[in-house]
Amino acid sequence: MIDVSIVGGSGYTGGEALRILLGHSEFRVKQVTSESNAGKFVHLTHPNLRGVTKLKYASINDLEITDWLILCLPHGESQNRLLELEGKATYIADLASDFRLRNATLYEKYYGEPHRRPDRLGSFVYSVPELYREQIRTTKRLAGTGCIAVSAILALDPLFKAGVVKDDQVIIDAKIGSSAAGASPSPGSHHPERAGTLRSFRPTGHRHTAEISENLVGTPKVFLSATATDAVRGILSTSQLFLKQHMTDLQIRTIYRDAYQDEPFVRIVKETRGIYRYPEPKLVAGTNFVDIGFELEEDTGRLVVMSAIDNLVRGSAGQVIQGMNIIHGFDERLGLEFPGLHPV
Repeated sequence: MIDVSIVGGSGYTGGEALRILLGHSEFRVKQVTSESNAGKFVHLTHPNLRGVTKLKYASINDLEITDWLILCLPHGESQNRLLELEGKATYIADLASDFRLRNATLYEKYYGEPHRRPDRLGSFVYSVPELYREQIRTTKRLAGTGCIAVSAILALDPLFKAGVVKDDQVIIDAKIGSSAAGASPSPGSHHPERAGTLRSFRPTGHRHTAEISENLVGTPKVFLSATATDAVRGILSTSQLFLKQHMTDLQIRTIYRDAYQDEPFVRIVKETRGIYRYPEPKLVAGTNFVDIGFELEEDTGRLVVMSAIDNLVRGSAGQVIQGMNIIHGFDERLGLEFPGLHPV
């Protein structure tokens, strides 16, 4: 068995990593840390795990040597403590935003401060297997993605690789559930303020813009807006772009088929009838799937691409565990087989 410890495990992404790993046949959870909950059972913050595990939280100061560390720390803490944490494990996966970007200038622009370890930017592999599977196989450092970023990247990557996007630019609207804001309460996540809302919270300048552009072929111009919904889980990203030349629906479908036909967690949703003709976030809740659909306006050349993910699984913990499976030569689906629920 391969030992894994989760650092900062009391939040939502840490809880998802713990839930998945407890059902994994090849990884064993050794420790879970939380400074505010040290000594308490993990099921006090993750009640869905009641009766599943008797693990208790430890302090980061009592962290033992292990094979893997999954870091679920607040932004900035991974880069501050990297040297210390690297002494505790052979492999590290960082689910925060500290090592997602490769460009220090972009980091400072979008995060408003210089990176404290710019020498290590680019040493973590961006954990999107559909794009970076071969780099993932040989790395010991994984960077989790931004949830909005990966929902858009997977929807758009085949089109930019095929070179069919006019002017190399795309407009993206992402509607996102409240769990993406994390477990710590804020005025914006307070139920009376969040319930029933469709609140535009970042119409320009969203941090995930940099990730999307940096990981698409040609580093295109990306115009991203984000809207908060009162759903708990899920992201629906709707991307609009124009095509360089006239294309048919079948040609677009062929681009996606060629890109993703062998990918275990990508589903192309292209139905002609029924109420689920397009991707729907609630159908991927708890899963590592990304559902991608599109609709072509042939007379104008406008293509609308929709993608749905669970922000805590495919957008964070799940695809990092998929990357861990790849590194160790396991079936990529191991521990991630849950197919979702209907109705929800």
